[in-house]
Amino acid sequence: MGSDAWGRATETELIREAQNGSRAAFDTLVRQYDQAVLRLALRLMGSEQDAQDIHQEAFFKAYRYLGNFRFECSFYTWIYRIVTNLCLDHLRRRKSRREDQSVMVDAAGAEMDLLSNVSDDRPMANPERELERKMLAQRIQQALEKLTPRERIVFELKHYQGLRLRTIGEMLNTTEETAKNTLFRATKKLRASLAALR
Repeated sequence: MGSDAWGRATETELIREAQNGSRAAFDTLVRQYDQAVLRLALRLMGSEQDAQDIHQEAFFKAYRYLGNFRFECSFYTWIYRIVTNLCLDHLRRRKSRREDQSVMVDAAGAEMDLLSNVSDDRPMANPERELERKMLAQRIQQALEKLTPRERIVFELKHYQGLRLRTIGEMLNTTEETAKNTLFRATKKLRASLAALR
């Protein structure tokens, strides 16, 4: 199959071909989800270096375990689940090593880049507002650092990725109800943290 034919193949066809050992089919799948995976990893980790590592690890894992893919969910949900679980592991390790402080500056910087994508195209047009936004981003980041890794991931997936709670539950191998309760706890903690930082 030429590259044009791969472009026209359905996702199911690509997965089946990749499961049969086609590297070209797998590369086509990777290209489709490459940016989304990197964005998710950056959003969850807050550090570009960590995000790049997760991105690489996620596709390596996907390649290794593609034979186990049973078409019970979409490839999108499956690859997001891999990324989410890798991020969860990294965040837990980071928390146990208590590196939060050294990561925060990084994370706040990444936060700003993301915020500038959704607001004024000319971030320096209003320096006062830019400073306010920078401070808010840092406060949000500090508040997020206080959540457990699982609470943080559920909050980020819901509010920054716009995923449904059912999908988040699937990604974390839990129920929609558990995801909902985790989100409720995270939101409550964030409100309390942000109020305390005022």
